[in-house]
Amino acid sequence: MSAKKNHTPEELAEALVFPVALTPAQQKEAAKQLAAARKKTRQEITDNDKLALQLLQLKFQLEDYIENKEYDPEKHFGYFLKKYIEILQVKRKVFADDISIDETLLSQLINKHRTPPDHISIRLELHSNNIIPADYWFKLVEKQREHRIKTDRGLRKKERKFVHKLAVSL
Repeated sequence: MSAKKNHTPEELAEALVFPVALTPAQQKEAAKQLAAARKKTRQEITDNDKLALQLLQLKFQLEDYIENKEYDPEKHFGYFLKKYIEILQVKRKVFADDISIDETLLSQLINKHRTPPDHISIRLELHSNNIIPADYWFKLVEKQREHRIKTDRGLRKKERKFVHKLAVSL
């Protein structure tokens, strides 16, 4: 239905919000008030809330990357794990203790020297208090594996010797 059929021209005119032109002094005062309100809001946010917001931001970055079809070799499991630890602002040894792994394993995961076992994804989910789901960490590893399987010609060449007969000749 059209707004004209339900309302009189006077009602429509009253409902419209017309932009108000502010003088430079009024604009300055409005900006000052907005800055003060933002500052007050920032001061009221607890450290725990800030941490939760940063973890949510990381979660959304992970989500965006996982859903993106493009593979970025820089954005591997270790890259996001390192960002996670940086957000927590703890030493790696403390973090490794928190999730009951050796600091050496943590270093290997961060530096892409080792593929994380499934239980690491679950521990990270639990550690983040379920903010970052285990399947996000798992999908990150799978995206890396998928890229390797699609692009590693040496792997195909190596595995070819184990295939003795093709199912179909083309």
